[in-house]
Amino acid sequence: MITVHTNSDGALIEVELSGEVTSADYTNTLVPAIEAALAEHDAVRLLAIVQPEFKGYDLGAAWSDTKLGLSHWRGFERIAVVADQGWVQTSIRLAAPILPCPVQVFEMAELEAARRWMRESLGSIHVTDLGGPCVQVSLLGKLDPEDYKQTEKDLDALLQDRQGFRLLIDLREFDGWQGLSALAAHFRLASRHIGMLDRAAIVGDKSWQHMAQRVASHVLGTRTQFFASEDYENAKSWLATG
Repeated sequence: MITVHTNSDGALIEVELSGEVTSADYTNTLVPAIEAALAEHDAVRLLAIVQPEFKGYDLGAAWSDTKLGLSHWRGFERIAVVADQGWVQTSIRLAAPILPCPVQVFEMAELEAARRWMRESLGSIHVTDLGGPCVQVSLLGKLDPEDYKQTEKDLDALLQDRQGFRLLIDLREFDGWQGLSALAAHFRLASRHIGMLDRAAIVGDKSWQHMAQRVASHVLGTRTQFFASEDYENAKSWLATG
């Protein structure tokens, strides 16, 4: 059986699974709730609570689960699964890397923590005018697609009267992207302003960030330079005076 609870703004759906879940549970309960939410929102957050008496899916429900994932692949912004069953936790963790959104697994005793995780921001992006042609974009924590929406507005407002700019990308406190959709949002943001970019400095400590600088140099078609965290001030100087 599937029981659905939708919060006040409709963007967060809480689902309880108990007993044996059938195809009819998907068709009559879960799918209509998700589609109604997506009619009002670009993406929804799904919290699935797997009760101790959950026995699994019948074959029809397993197929319905697959169809739901495929047909609403980009409709989920964040998914949390609360379960004590080891096989449920393992299944979700194995599937998480290929899903286009952040996925987190919690035990039943952590239900309230799961609810907080569903509502909180896991990361943030700060746009700072450094003066002259220089702009700093700082990526903090783990980013999801929502973090990029305000950044687009801030960056557009900052660059609207400029003919070009120089960019400092601060990755010192960046932990990565929450799912493939967040990574896609990152590249959409970057692509909007590539033609205006004169040069870019990337500041960080991780080896993949250094590699990203080399790739960015080819993709952006402009000069880029990587600086370690302790060379942050040198990065700003290189950007401003080079």
